[in-house]
Amino acid sequence: MTTDDLDDNELESSAKMSFLDHLDELRRRLIVSIAAVGIGFVACFSFAEKIYNFLAVPITQNLNGAKLAYTNPTDPFTIYMKVALLAGVFLASPVVLTQVWLFISPGLYAREKKFALPFIISTSVLFLLGGAFAYTIALPMSLRFLINLGSSFQPVVTITEYLDLILTVIIGCAIIFQIPVLIFFLTIFGIVNARFLIRNLRYAILIIFIVAAILTPTSDIANMLIFSTPMLLLYLVGIVVSWIFGRKRRQKVKAA
Repeated sequence: MTTDDLDDNELESSAKMSFLDHLDELRRRLIVSIAAVGIGFVACFSFAEKIYNFLAVPITQNLNGAKLAYTNPTDPFTIYMKVALLAGVFLASPVVLTQVWLFISPGLYAREKKFALPFIISTSVLFLLGGAFAYTIALPMSLRFLINLGSSFQPVVTITEYLDLILTVIIGCAIIFQIPVLIFFLTIFGIVNARFLIRNLRYAILIIFIVAAILTPTSDIANMLIFSTPMLLLYLVGIVVSWIFGRKRRQKVKAA
């Protein structure tokens, strides 16, 4: 029996998992992921005030150091809970992404399972880079534009409104930075290839601008470009990734 025969047998065996088996596997992975985020939340809650002060820099530096306002006595506690949860998600992201891999890996061939470590490292790094991009580039530029636009008025920004904004932007950017990894898996599964991605580039650009419009605080072109440009670059990187691994996949198919 050849190695390819063994791979086919492994895939056939995994395919025989019942729907309930898949649900049970999903449940276990979700429990581990939620537990990891919970532990990260508990670990970060003691530093919630410092984390908040860190997250508030993009707007306070444009308000000449002025503090944000709150309208409900419970708002500060709620905010500290949210920032601790956000930090917990980033802290637990390697564990969560490992659970994602463990959930999808039974459907892979043995030769494809060797990508486990690169998958975990690349997705974790891209997740953090997405959050860093949002914090260091997207948010400061967007907020600077918005506050300068309203320079004729007295800004009264509440901590709740600001936190809702940064949660959307930071988590959104962290997720969209996974585009090359998503394209990689779609390629090795034979769902897409570089030619398909190039042929549908115009549709990809349309989707990218729709996502950018959702993430950006305003609908102006300048702010949309801040968010859409890295997404487009990541899509182009994904095309290169698809071309490289798609070629390897075609070579293996021909060899078989």
